Amino acid sequence: MRFGNTSPAVTTDTVGRLLRHQAAARGDHLLLVCDAERLTYREAEQRSAGLARGLVALGAGKGSHVGVLYPNGAQFVVAMLAAARIGCVVVPFSTFSTGAELQTQLVHSDTEILLTAASFRGHDYAARLRDVTAPLLRHVVFGTDITAVAEQTADDGDVDGCDPLVIVYTSGSTGAAKGVVHTHEALLGHQRNLNEIRGLTAQDVLFCNSPFFWIGGFGFGLLATMVAGATLVCSNATDAGDVLDLLEDVRPTITNGFVAGIAHLARHESFARRDLSSMRRGNLYPIMAADVRPRDPEPRHNMLGLSEAGSVLLLSADETDQPEHRRGSFGKPAPGFETTIVDGELWIRGRYLMQGYYKRSRDECFDPDGWFHTGDLVRTDADGFFYFLGRRGSMIKTAGANVFPAEVEKAIAHVTGGLLAHVIGVADPARGQIVAAAVVTADAGAFDADALRDSLKTELSSYKIPRRIVALTPDQLPLMSSGKIDVHRLRELLS
Repeated sequence: MRFGNTSPAVTTDTVGRLLRHQAAARGDHLLLVCDAERLTYREAEQRSAGLARGLVALGAGKGSHVGVLYPNGAQFVVAMLAAARIGCVVVPFSTFSTGAELQTQLVHSDTEILLTAASFRGHDYAARLRDVTAPLLRHVVFGTDITAVAEQTADDGDVDGCDPLVIVYTSGSTGAAKGVVHTHEALLGHQRNLNEIRGLTAQDVLFCNSPFFWIGGFGFGLLATMVAGATLVCSNATDAGDVLDLLEDVRPTITNGFVAGIAHLARHESFARRDLSSMRRGNLYPIMAADVRPRDPEPRHNMLGLSEAGSVLLLSADETDQPEHRRGSFGKPAPGFETTIVDGELWIRGRYLMQGYYKRSRDECFDPDGWFHTGDLVRTDADGFFYFLGRRGSMIKTAGANVFPAEVEKAIAHVTGGLLAHVIGVADPARGQIVAAAVVTADAGAFDADALRDSLKTELSSYKIPRRIVALTPDQLPLMSSGKIDVHRLRELLS
């Protein structure tokens, strides 16, 4: 495996030009390691060129909408690159999608060609797609083997940086999915800035556990790796031991993703004897090198990202413990964004903001001055650092007092040594709402809710301490197919 070499600065503004540049500059350097799969930059260029010819033979061209339904891995990467290099708009589909959700997104996105796996982790997409009716869908291709359909040319000369690259579907915990449209140059330019801040270079090996069909995996993982000329590591293994084997083998230098998605690795019986000393930067603290792993993550800057901003919006280059008064900081806005706070809500605008929501008017996406209202409630300190308070509408009003769920969740994580909690308000005839919490733990039966309340007395005012606490194992946590919390079902459990 080759993880070395230095790549010159990349100034290309489309995915196709970026790919050709890195294939020439990096050649046999690994772009992707996913379990047993290995994909170099040259192989990615060659394989995507062949698939692009197949797409052209099926009638695809600039502006065609090509759906991509694969787990993280070489098939997703090759399919995305093939579509993007000929000017198609990539439409990633979640591997969690139900038949009804596939139907809805295929219709709404105007997908014409769907490149898909036949199945993944018990999801039978072939069966689900048999019942789907989408007016513009002309071809469904399982796998990526359409390169031999015809020896068509696949020229990307007319693809421009301002052309749309992707429609990423996002949804809140209760709202309908929205298709976020980003251009080539906006996503690549934003990732270039983010790479400079977090120090992702051609020498790095990035371990990312975010799905490629979400903006975090697509932008902050895959595209950021390509911009840097680095190597991306991911895994679909269900056995924690297999993932740890992979990490020991490829030795990532930096990590990014969802901490909850790797917590089981730190609980594996072999974890203590594993050599994970290469992972010294990033935010997947539970599996990082012991001498850089914080006992308490809260003094470290967090990150805030959203699909509309093309992945991460708030972050900091400083990965050291901050002063106590800066506990819970989310850093500062990334370059290219203006921010303002109106009635506690974060508004943003700038060159890397989405073009809009697909099939929605500009007035439905932005205000007259071009501001996007994020729905995130934040505050800033005297030094300009941002602090996330919660989502607009999620604030709990209990006996006349306001409680931000994020504050309670952080306090629970602090006193329990990092347990994940989801805090919401549930109806109460006397107080209007009470604070309720679902705490995720491997041993829900042994969890002591009263002990947690006692511990929280030194962290929170009494009205903020959850009056109702339910312990859930990770597989009991109610999720939507998007992977986000199903608030309605959670409220039923806590009621």
